[in-house]
Amino acid sequence: MTGHLGDPPAEAGTRERRHQVLPVFGKHPSAVLLGAQLLAVLIYPFLRDSTPGRALLGVVHLGIVLTALWAVRRSPALLWVAICLGGPGMVFTVLEAFSPDTGWIVLVSALLHAPFYFYVSYGMVRYLFHDDRVTRDELFATGAAFTVVAWGFAYVFVAVQVIWPGSFIGAEGGTERDWFELLYLSFSTLTSVGLSDVVPVLDHARSLVMIEMVVGVLYVALVVARLVGLTVSRSVHGPTR
Repeated sequence: MTGHLGDPPAEAGTRERRHQVLPVFGKHPSAVLLGAQLLAVLIYPFLRDSTPGRALLGVVHLGIVLTALWAVRRSPALLWVAICLGGPGMVFTVLEAFSPDTGWIVLVSALLHAPFYFYVSYGMVRYLFHDDRVTRDELFATGAAFTVVAWGFAYVFVAVQVIWPGSFIGAEGGTERDWFELLYLSFSTLTSVGLSDVVPVLDHARSLVMIEMVVGVLYVALVVARLVGLTVSRSVHGPTR
């Protein structure tokens, strides 16, 4: 991966070595991560009733997220914190796939996954804002960070449902929503489309859904402000060489 403008030689060399080690990610690791996120959404319904399939998909997905973060990370600490959360998260992904009705396993899994995905989204946003130019991969990073945030809130909703049963209701009836339904709620909330048939009914769930609404609006505003600011800067000062 070629160095970015403003990267010191050591950082540029590190980025180049990461590219050589991970050729499958090419020059666009964020694009690979975004594609993996969307592919997981499409594949999950086919594996919904397969315990090994869900476990494998969860572990592979976490591995891709970690690898993409390693490819774009701005500091070693960023990766190590993610590993400390993602490693145990992989273990509990498997445990949860085989014991989906064991409350404490589901709760611990959610409490590991939620901060992991939020921390990864922080790393992607930091990658997006690290210099005064926007590369093609950084544009993909805007989408990747957005989907990662949706994943994080989905696990927050899972934890809420374990702690406060009956927090969400849905068109299918019952008082417990599965993970994919909560991911659907998370995406519809974050994008503000309001199409979800899953509804928060308890106060704690509603408060967190409102927080996600605000995050979705602020994220779009942040990215738009970044792109507009760079466009204005280039028009005033000319392209940076």
